[in-house]
Parts: sequence; C-alpha cells; structure tokens
Amino acid sequence: MKKVTYKFLFLIGILSVVSSCQDEFLDTFPTTQVATNDVLLSTQNAIAALNGIHRNLYNQSGTGQGQAGEGSNNMFRDLVGEDIIYPLANGSTGYADVMRWQAHRNVENGTLAYMYRFYYRLISNANVLINGIDNVPGPEADKKMIKGQALAYRGFCHFQLVQLWGERFDATKPNTQLGVPLMLENTLEGQPRATVDAVYAQVNKDIDEAITLLAGYTRAGSAAKSNINVNVAQGFKARIALAQQRWADAATAAIAARTGFALMSNAQYTAGFNDINNPEWIWGNRQISDHNTFFWSYFAYMSANFNSTVIRTQPRAINATLWNTISDTDIRKKVFDRTGSNVPIPPGGARVPFQNMKFLAASSSLSTGDVPLMRSGEMLLIEAEAKAHAGDAVGARQALFTLMRNRDPQYVLSTNSGQALLEEIWRHRRIELWGEGFRFTDLKRLNQPLNRTGISNQLLVMVAITNVPAGDKQWQWLFHQDELNTNPAIVQNPL
Repeated sequence: MKKVTYKFLFLIGILSVVSSCQDEFLDTFPTTQVATNDVLLSTQNAIAALNGIHRNLYNQSGTGQGQAGEGSNNMFRDLVGEDIIYPLANGSTGYADVMRWQAHRNVENGTLAYMYRFYYRLISNANVLINGIDNVPGPEADKKMIKGQALAYRGFCHFQLVQLWGERFDATKPNTQLGVPLMLENTLEGQPRATVDAVYAQVNKDIDEAITLLAGYTRAGSAAKSNINVNVAQGFKARIALAQQRWADAATAAIAARTGFALMSNAQYTAGFNDINNPEWIWGNRQISDHNTFFWSYFAYMSANFNSTVIRTQPRAINATLWNTISDTDIRKKVFDRTGSNVPIPPGGARVPFQNMKFLAASSSLSTGDVPLMRSGEMLLIEAEAKAHAGDAVGARQALFTLMRNRDPQYVLSTNSGQALLEEIWRHRRIELWGEGFRFTDLKRLNQPLNRTGISNQLLVMVAITNVPAGDKQWQWLFHQDELNTNPAIVQNPL
C-alpha cells in the first residue's frame, strides 16, 4: 500500500492522509477520540474537539524530537535570534541548523516542514468548528464559545505563518507582497499565496469576531488557561497591531488583555516558568500530569534540569552581552547563573557561564511542565513600545515602570524619550521574554539586522552566521519541497 504525500494545505487533524488504496486514516482529536463525523453532532462533541486543539499546542506534533507544539516553535523562533547560546563545542548540536539559519532556508528540512504543517493543521481543525458549529444542537452560549476560540486559533495561526513566510508588514506602503495561503475552508485543492495585506485583513477579522463572541465567557477548571478567552484574543490583537504598526490599537488591546492578571511575585519568577496557575499567565499549555512528554517536550530542550542528552551536554545560556545589561537588583538576572554553579543540573550535566535556569522541568526524570504562551508582562511591554512609537513618552515610561518596579525594586522611572526610550523597552523585552519565542519576529517586524558579533560566550562554530542585514531575503522562510510538489499554486520565496 503506497501512501500518497498529503497536501499541507488541507491538514485536517481529523482526516490527514489518503492512501492510494483509498483507506482513510483518522487522526482523531487526541483527548477524546472524537471521529470526523461525530464532531458536529453536539456541542459536547465540539467541545471535546476543541480540547484536542488545545492539547495539540503541547503534544508531539511532528515526527522528530523537539517538535512539541507551540513551545517548541517558540524555541525555534528564538534560536534564529541572538540571545540563546549553545556554549559547548563538544555538546549536543540538536537544532543548531535552526540557529545557523539553515533550517528555514532548506526546502528539505524537517523543522521547516513541521512548523508549516503544525499551523495549518490547527487551522484545519478550527475550520471544522467555525464552518459547522452554528447548525449543531446545543446551548447558544457553548456555540459562541466554541466558534470564538476556533476563530482566535485561525487568526493566531495565520498570523504566525505570515510573520515567517511573508515579507514584513510595512505600514508606510501597500503590502501587496506575497504572504501565505489563506485557508478558510478545508479543501483538497492547493491554494495560492494571498498578499500580506489580505492575510492581515483576515487575521484581524477573525480576531475581532472572536473578541465579540468570547465576551462574557469565563474559563473554568484546572486547565482553564489552556482555553482562549477574551483576554487572550485581545492579546492576539495587541501582537498583530504591533506588527502592523497600529500603535493606538496595540496599546488599547494590550491594556484590555492584561486586565485581571497581576504581575507575578519575585519568588514566582524564579520558580521555573512551569505553572499555569501563575497569576501573570494569560494563556498557556496545561500539561496533564499523566501525559509524559519524555524527550520531545519544550522542557527536554529548554529546561535546566531534565536529564536529556541535550540539557546534560549543551545547557542553554543567555547572551552574555545581554545578561551584563541587567541590574544586579533585577530578579530576572537570577534566572541565569554567571558561573553555572547554582544551576540545578541533571545527573552528569555540564555547568557553563550564564547558564539558564529560567525554565525547570518537573524533575530530572520527568520533562513535564506548563508552557507560558502569553503573560501580562508581555502586554505591558507592548503598551510601552506602542506608546513610545506614537510619541506618548509619558505613557510609555509609566507602562515600563509598572513592569520594571515589580522586577527590580531599585528601578526608577525612565527619563528617556524617542529612540533611546524605544531601545530601553526593546532591551527589557529581550530580557523578559527570553526563550518565549519573540526575538526573530521582533527583529523582522522592526526591520532590524541580526547581529551576533561581540558575544563573549558564543561559539562561532555553533552559530555559523553572525550577521544578516535587515530586509535580506533570508528573513523569509522557504516553502518545503513537499508543499511545492503537491501544490502547483504556490510560489517559492527567493532562494
């Protein structure tokens, strides 16, 4: 039985592969085994399907280790930046090709294929609910909640895709450059790339509708923050507006997103970034305790303490130049160790300068942990940056002060303005969001170059590439060969 390569563009999580023998293999929603035809029989089944989408955010979503949903994608987006360091020449080189700007520019690369597939799979599953839930028997409140979350997922995923595969959005000109295919229906026909303008228009439409539908919805249960509520949808809106240079919208949405989510205490900041009950987390992946993630999870690659080959032989470190800018009274300095001597390493693990201990797995033998996907600290930084761009230096300084006085009791209200204020905000954004997936897209949206020169704990043999000019073609990810083979409508990015 010869299996036919499937089109990435119709990666319906519930019908993923058709063989030449016409056998259908059902990729059922993982927590409940709800089959395709059953999803839209009731709102209860649709909720079970929605829970499957939530779980796919942290489940092993690809064929290789380290391909564990959005947490892993966050790691990949940060590895392409300059702030995660592989410090040992003789250590594990897993995903060094990402760091070297090889993975996203190689049409045969598995990580490239995985990330593209991951987001379109979520879009496909969301489309089943978006396009069918209105006619499903059940309470109207449930249908609004289901459709609102599904729309938020579709908008979020298209946004993640267009940031990588499209050229950056530039508010000073028409954005007619090619983005990514827009998938609003599940079809077997490969779709052409929509313009960046068209993708952002649909993303904003989906998110705005999600905000309307989710108004009044209250999350409940131990995995409540795995669900998308109106705060999360507003957080998406803030991120999207920031990427589009819509400063007033970004600031307003960021304030709305963080409403009700207090900043964490200093003790919570050093507790391992692994607990969704942290008051600052707006959205995250709740790791079910009996669903072990073994060696493929985010924490198997980014924690300080899990006993994987990666962590033992190539512990993650922070860019020393960035670490040196952190005040000694800033709690964020304490989640990295200057000598490595205080890091809770796994048995036989290496100690290195500037070693990460921001992220901690459940134990050296258990790689589980909740993954942060949106925090109120990020929203304060969005508010500060947006207001600074808009010329509201007073408002920008106050938003930054609100965050920084929590992290550093000695921080005083900034007196910076203009470019100096933006530089201060961007520096704190790099420190605050280290390992959480924003560095590559921040550089790209700001049209800034990659600059890895002068980093004392960096090994050139590991990074291979130290400088990429702003606007270079390498900022666009390539479409994988499988997509080119199965979708004649696709146009490749410049090689």
